[in-house]
Amino acid sequence: MQWIYLTIAIVSEVIATSSLKAAEGFTRWVPSLLVIVGYASSFYFLSLTLRTIPIGVAYAIWSGVGVALVTLIGWSIYHQSLNIAALIGITLIISGVIVLSLFSKSVAH
Repeated sequence: MQWIYLTIAIVSEVIATSSLKAAEGFTRWVPSLLVIVGYASSFYFLSLTLRTIPIGVAYAIWSGVGVALVTLIGWSIYHQSLNIAALIGITLIISGVIVLSLFSKSVAH
């Protein structure tokens, strides 16, 4: 269940963060609601994850996957450009998450 909780936490955080731009400083109702509900849900499910996965590992996966997904959403939905440095950085983040998930003895499987 910890991986399902972590996945829900990541998806909720990505929805919330991606909605921040559309909320336009909390002046738009629906995107603002998505931000609030998304972050609340994200932190709730992240807290459930921390029952079994060490905080450093869970946070690294949560934030790393979130950064990569939000960057891709920024590129695809908001047409923000990605240069080679950004692509290399995202690749390194994803690589780190994979290494943590597959090889760390700290991760509960």
